[in-house]
Amino acid sequence: MMQSFAERVKAAPRAATSNGESMPEPRAAERHESLLIKALTCMMFFTFAMTTDAVGSVIPTLLEEFHLSLRAASAFHYVPMIAIAAGALGLGFLADRVGRKKTIVLGLAIYGVSSLLFAFGDRFGYFVVLLGAAGIGVSVFKIGALALIGDFSRSTREHTTFMNAVEGFFAVGAIVGPAIVATLLADGLSWKYLYVIAAGICALLLATASIARYPAMTSAAGSVATLSQTLRKMRDGYALGFSSLIMLYVAVEVAIYVWMPTYLQSYAGPSPRLATYALTIFFVLRAAGRFLGAWFLGKLSWSAVLVAFSAAILACFAGSLYGGADYAVYLLPLSGLFMSVIYPTLNSKGISCFPRSEHGAVAGVILFFTAFAAAAGPLAMAAVSDALGDIKFGFVLATGFALLLFGGLLLNRLLDPAGARLAGRNASDYAEAH
Repeated sequence: MMQSFAERVKAAPRAATSNGESMPEPRAAERHESLLIKALTCMMFFTFAMTTDAVGSVIPTLLEEFHLSLRAASAFHYVPMIAIAAGALGLGFLADRVGRKKTIVLGLAIYGVSSLLFAFGDRFGYFVVLLGAAGIGVSVFKIGALALIGDFSRSTREHTTFMNAVEGFFAVGAIVGPAIVATLLADGLSWKYLYVIAAGICALLLATASIARYPAMTSAAGSVATLSQTLRKMRDGYALGFSSLIMLYVAVEVAIYVWMPTYLQSYAGPSPRLATYALTIFFVLRAAGRFLGAWFLGKLSWSAVLVAFSAAILACFAGSLYGGADYAVYLLPLSGLFMSVIYPTLNSKGISCFPRSEHGAVAGVILFFTAFAAAAGPLAMAAVSDALGDIKFGFVLATGFALLLFGGLLLNRLLDPAGARLAGRNASDYAEAH
């Protein structure tokens, strides 16, 4: 097993100062390695967000280029989401069984090759198959990265703070991806070169991941991570509880970046440019909020922050229904600021409820429910809207999801069901850091 940072510090020679005394230079190397791993983790999230969250910018071109129906074009969204869900559930144990490094390298390789192959095709079905393969790759390296966060975090609070910072880079990638698509199209180039650019970045990440030295991974005595152990986590109350809250949140968030532009088509107010850039504003506020949220959560109770932010999200959605597009053009983009910290915080706390040796499996379970909600939420809104004849009824459903999310987070604040479990993990997995 690879040496931990602490073991390398003890084993490394100590440099001599001018007066003959030794100084612990290995601590600087330890910090450098830790920073490199953290930077790698952040850039992985940034890169795959470039492609997954740029789908809304690509679909209009697909409709014209391949003469597709809306349902057929939506495969660019739901196929990779289904692939991520399947990979998360079926391969989540790899990070705990073969190690974080091998899992990350494998996932990056699958994602990078799949993205590069976009340059060599011209058929819609070919691209959909590549998106499915890329989704598998994303699920594998993301689970490895999520498990790795627990390996170098010194407390559950630090775990949550860094998770928010990582998701901040994801949010930035979600802004950069559509901007690249817009630039490519404006220059007369194909949208598919977005994926080639992602493949280039992925090659650099793959090289870095291959040479990086990771912290030692602890394994439970007599335990070998398997698919059956991941499936057993599906019945764990803590994993299911956090996953249920995450599903509600994802259904609310995806409602914005899939259906908000359609909802705002009826806007005829004095700020037409605001309606045009509403989605960009949402992504910018979400990114800014995640970096700000990392600071908030380092100072305040995470459960109180989530209750307050979910109440603000509910107010934004309710106000958008009450005032229609005239209010929604302001309130729905604003909701991004309050959505910022909810997903990474719930994800972090759900993973932190379990020993580090099980973080990969638990991350896989939570990612499965995340991807399922990302695929099912927009479809449910579309079905309701088609049946009742107006997209506003889809947002009635999304507002219901926001209400359930607020209620669940309020109960979490009042009852604190995970408090004892998180305290126990701090006293065991993280005790050596204090």
